[in-house]
Amino acid sequence: MNKNHLEDACTSILVGKNASIDGSTMIARNDDTFDPINPQNFVMHPAVEGETGRKVKSYLNKFECELPADNYKWPAVPNVDYKTLGYYDESGINGANVAMSATESTYGNERALAYDPLVKDGMDEDVIVRMVLPFVDSAKGAVQRTAGLIQQFGSPAGNSLLFSDKDDIWYMEIVTGHHWVAQRIPDDSYAVAANRVSIQQVDFNDPDQFMWSDGIQEFVEKYHLNTDKTGFDFRHIFGTTNLKDRHYNTSRVWYGHKYFNPEIEEDPEDGDLPFIMKTDHKINVEDIEYVLGSHYNETPYDPYSPDASDADKYRYRPIGLNRTQNSHVLQIRNDVPEEVAAIMWLCVGFPSFTPYVPFYTNMDETPESYREVAPKFEFKDAYWMYNALSMLVESHYSEFIQADTDYLTECKQDFRTAIAETDELAKDYTGNELTAFLTERNKKVVTHMEEKAHQLFGDLYTQGVRLSKLTFDMDKNL
Repeated sequence: MNKNHLEDACTSILVGKNASIDGSTMIARNDDTFDPINPQNFVMHPAVEGETGRKVKSYLNKFECELPADNYKWPAVPNVDYKTLGYYDESGINGANVAMSATESTYGNERALAYDPLVKDGMDEDVIVRMVLPFVDSAKGAVQRTAGLIQQFGSPAGNSLLFSDKDDIWYMEIVTGHHWVAQRIPDDSYAVAANRVSIQQVDFNDPDQFMWSDGIQEFVEKYHLNTDKTGFDFRHIFGTTNLKDRHYNTSRVWYGHKYFNPEIEEDPEDGDLPFIMKTDHKINVEDIEYVLGSHYNETPYDPYSPDASDADKYRYRPIGLNRTQNSHVLQIRNDVPEEVAAIMWLCVGFPSFTPYVPFYTNMDETPESYREVAPKFEFKDAYWMYNALSMLVESHYSEFIQADTDYLTECKQDFRTAIAETDELAKDYTGNELTAFLTERNKKVVTHMEEKAHQLFGDLYTQGVRLSKLTFDMDKNL
């Protein structure tokens, strides 16, 4: 994402329903900001009927737009200091079980931007979720609504958007002021994206798998933008390929492929790594969490490697960062009733060290420790607590990482148990009573996770005191 259009980056993963272990669709992303400290709230917006005259105004530019009178309820993860930094609602699953994650910064090249420059006061990414997610019934409908808004207002930044429902996943790349392409992720496939234009060959004869901006083919032909002799490779035409891509972006895609397809040999600096991938491994939530929290684990490029050279350890930008303000997996399940199908897995610490807590999005509100985060350190707030735990683990990485790994393993087991129990108990409820029940179950999980985090924090803190270098053993009485 582009917080105030600063240079920063996110990593996205998309998994089709036949590529997942349980038939779920899953879209996931790390929200990486420029500043390691940028607290966010997790809030729930109610459904609205018949309220005319409502407007959205960006705090980053002069964009302003009136909203439709009706909308679904929707959760969001906005900045605490939204009046300075912009809303940046980031992600959510609305009342129609449509998921959206926005945005992954994506950079068009200077050739294309010369003829369709970014629009300074267009629909900025800080408001794009609240302009789209509350008003859509499907993933494809979300692409269509976004497309209409971009055509009307233009875009002030290059961005990629993730949309899903129970059947479909769409990935949309906005690369200039008005031009974009969206691709449906095949049901049997997954994709990893990392701040480069990712979509490759576009089939304009297959509107079920691709959507595109009006006039994009004519635009490319008029300004001689296609660098290939045949085909329409969106990445080649609109994307970049430079030193930053090779060391900051492409290597993250390489590691995602390495994890999901270890049998395939790829080059971490290859600018033509494929976007759509297949694997015999059935992908689960834990797989996605591992990749989003990864730092080239078990390779020479791991910054924590005790044996690798500095040249290797700092050669590539890791996926999980201290600048990851939240990481999320938006899961729409197909093996349960739709009223309990949508789960938002949310991590608000370093994704390398802290858990992805599951929230049923059919809820009335989020727990207080998530929705009322203080702008400065307050250990009672989930954001600050999990970031403090992350820093503590990293401060003595070699001594603390096994305890943290064991803690995360226990959390994952607890989450699966809690979801199975909730799914079963939910059969006794319907309508508003079900929503209230799921709201309380979310709170119960959050409370349990706070207790486990406090326990680990206390254990590591106590151990850390004993690891101080300000010690000198000579006489037990001195």
